[in-house]
Amino acid sequence: MRLALAQLDPTAGDVAANERAARDAVAAAADRDADLVALPELWDVGYFAFDDYPAAAQGLDGSRLDALADVAAEHGVAVLAGSVVEDLAASAAAGFDTPADEGYANTSVLLDASGERRLVYRKRHLFGYDSREADLLVAGERLDTADVGGFTVAATTCYDLRFPELYRDLLDAGVTLVLVPSAWPYPRVEHWRTLARARAVENQWYLGAVNGVGAQGDARLLGRSTVYDPWGTPMASAGDEATLVVADVEPERVREVRDSFPALDDRRR
Repeated sequence: MRLALAQLDPTAGDVAANERAARDAVAAAADRDADLVALPELWDVGYFAFDDYPAAAQGLDGSRLDALADVAAEHGVAVLAGSVVEDLAASAAAGFDTPADEGYANTSVLLDASGERRLVYRKRHLFGYDSREADLLVAGERLDTADVGGFTVAATTCYDLRFPELYRDLLDAGVTLVLVPSAWPYPRVEHWRTLARARAVENQWYLGAVNGVGAQGDARLLGRSTVYDPWGTPMASAGDEATLVVADVEPERVREVRDSFPALDDRRR
């Protein structure tokens, strides 16, 4: 399966422009024969555009995700709609299972190559340090998985990388590929590299960490989106410019690594 990470440069608060950029990135990934493309965290509004969250929020049946579903179906490529600001009241009114009847969530949606929704993940660990995220958003509860290209796929989001117990839960659910949409800023470059790589090493799976780039207020996103293999080896990565990161990943490679170095068999719960 060919995996593409779309390292985007969101314009804070300009949802229309960001939506166009996301659609263009999916089309560009399809042109490079990608089977699955992942977008970064809050590509729709920009992570640090906190005041714009309410105006940007939509339910899971909103036009923004519908547009991406159409693009996925048009190009025959699965899309992790990295994360968007979800209006929980609108989603609940449309009949979706939500962690609260009102408020907002940082939500990723996996769309298959026909545009059908296969996975919904709401960021579980909300960032409280020098951020308004924990005040504005509702934490997620569910850990969905989906089958794509021979992989059992899950999504987590950015700050989640600092909480390895979450990834052990995904390991127990049979996950073999984790996608991590993020809005990780400078100066924490080594944290970004180390945590993402560690989550791949300790669970012996593929991990695609897709970050944004560009300035957002006083912050600047550091990019460096990377695909790690089950040994934790970087397969493809980028700097801090808008680009696509593409790598071919193999489901059987996860089994081969786990068989050749069966560390997970020694795990004591």
